[in-house]
Amino acid sequence: MKQPTYPFFMAKWINDIQERTRLVRAKAKELGFESIGISKAGRLVEEESRLEQWLKEGMQGSMAYMENHFDKRLDPTLLVPGARSVLSVLLSYHQPEIADKQGVSTHPKITKYALGEDYHFVVKEKLFQLYEYIASITGEITGRAFVDSAPVMDKAWAVKSGLGWMGKHTNLINREWGSWFFLGEIISDVEFEYDQPINDHCGTCTRCIDACPTQAIYEPYKVDGSRCISYLTIELREEIPEEYHEQMGSWIFGCDICQDVCPWNRRAGSGAEERLFTNNQVADQSLEYWEELDLVQFRELFRKSAVKRTKYRGLQRNIGVVKKNLSGR
Repeated sequence: MKQPTYPFFMAKWINDIQERTRLVRAKAKELGFESIGISKAGRLVEEESRLEQWLKEGMQGSMAYMENHFDKRLDPTLLVPGARSVLSVLLSYHQPEIADKQGVSTHPKITKYALGEDYHFVVKEKLFQLYEYIASITGEITGRAFVDSAPVMDKAWAVKSGLGWMGKHTNLINREWGSWFFLGEIISDVEFEYDQPINDHCGTCTRCIDACPTQAIYEPYKVDGSRCISYLTIELREEIPEEYHEQMGSWIFGCDICQDVCPWNRRAGSGAEERLFTNNQVADQSLEYWEELDLVQFRELFRKSAVKRTKYRGLQRNIGVVKKNLSGR
């Protein structure tokens, strides 16, 4: 990211690390992030062998991009030379009323994170503002902002910064916000006070494992991405293997089952970012509505939505599978 420049006479540089950290945390909250955690930049040693084994076993399915930039995924200093800090932020998209409504609906379902505006734009816009603020109090900064669009292990960094713990479904869980949130990062050469990881609070619970229709969560903390309904309906470009058709139920984009059953999500707070609130044009629509959607309508409806990732052909493919499930054939 290009370094902002500020006239010397307008600036008040904050050299005290403790005060700098306090100000940045306050600014993150002001921008609407529910929480922020800060880690010291360095290679993710513990994650290296796990990632290597996951890839070796083919758990990425057709997501070949997961095999690219292996070292960059593990070492943020290869993405930002001289990096000292990784700032991880949490932005909730939780709407309890939507969760309740989808739970009883027999209509085709879209994962809750995709019911509002595309999170890539919303979170990154806020991160850019936070980045500019850091520059304004430090005078000079080299860094980059990331939102699920570069080789950054966002959940691993969030764990290191104490934002939550890795659940058995491999989603990050926060005591206050459950797992209904987006993550984003700023990797920079600015030094801050660093947070510490927190304990795992999943205990003996296995509800996410027991509820997964395709057994994608084949062991605690291990997910076969190639079996996950989210992968099948979003990332997979080919036809969905027939063995998974029935298990897909009514999901036409993504899946929330492992999060729906998590006890921590029953007490999760409600998100406040209106741009992430549900677009009623896509929530709880009938099968007939989705069958009649043409390419022009698809492009307009999902112009600012994460759903466009599956493309029109992929959505039509998913709708065809769900139609058979809903009709009982």
